[in-house]
Amino acid sequence: MTTEGTTARIVRSADRKHWWDGAIDSWQSFPATGNFDLASAAHGLLLVHNEDTVAPGEGFDRHHHRNMEIVTWVLDGVLRHEDSVGHTGVLRPGVIQRMSAGSGVLHSERNDNGYTSRQPLRVVQMWIPPSTPDTAPSYEERDVSDALAGGDLVVVASGRESHAGRAAVTLGNRDAALHVARPAAGQSITVPDAPYIHVFLARGEATTGGDELRQGDAVRLTGDGSHRITATAPSEILIWEMHSAAE
Repeated sequence: MTTEGTTARIVRSADRKHWWDGAIDSWQSFPATGNFDLASAAHGLLLVHNEDTVAPGEGFDRHHHRNMEIVTWVLDGVLRHEDSVGHTGVLRPGVIQRMSAGSGVLHSERNDNGYTSRQPLRVVQMWIPPSTPDTAPSYEERDVSDALAGGDLVVVASGRESHAGRAAVTLGNRDAALHVARPAAGQSITVPDAPYIHVFLARGEATTGGDELRQGDAVRLTGDGSHRITATAPSEILIWEMHSAAE
């Protein structure tokens, strides 16, 4: 699909990379598991965009990250975060989390609902590189549920100067921002204008440029130009705005 000034590629939900280990069911917009050259498959600055369903009581044991901005968004359930710098977070839908790995950090993430709860965790985790490497590790989270109630696009994480004072949490990359919207059926949102855009339909149904989108579908936009998305059912949409590309 091409519009004036913009090229769009739709990545259907079923066409994502799939990894499953019995406890974690991971659908990856970019190949992540076992990939040591994430930039080779990136779109703009977005290196990882995984939708993971985690069984009750299960999760990712403590592991190491360095020089990565890791953004986590819970769709269903409760996630518990713990890291080697002393941060602990309990994330629910509507809470945005950013962990800057910087010079190095260990962390774990688990479904905070126990084995007997039968309540899975569904979470989207996204990675972008920092603008400045080897900074001190840091952590931030914020509940944006009230801001999302009207269905409009909300800046939930950003390092862009133009979003100073508007973003819920700050990213360590000056060229990237994450927007989230929960539009009602019939409501439209305007996609930010940027050289690289990644749109992910986390739930619901929508149309854009004459194409229908279903839960798990993504649209990768390249080139400047306006774009609109209309929800045809109550939906949740995640949009990355990026003004440079990963190296």
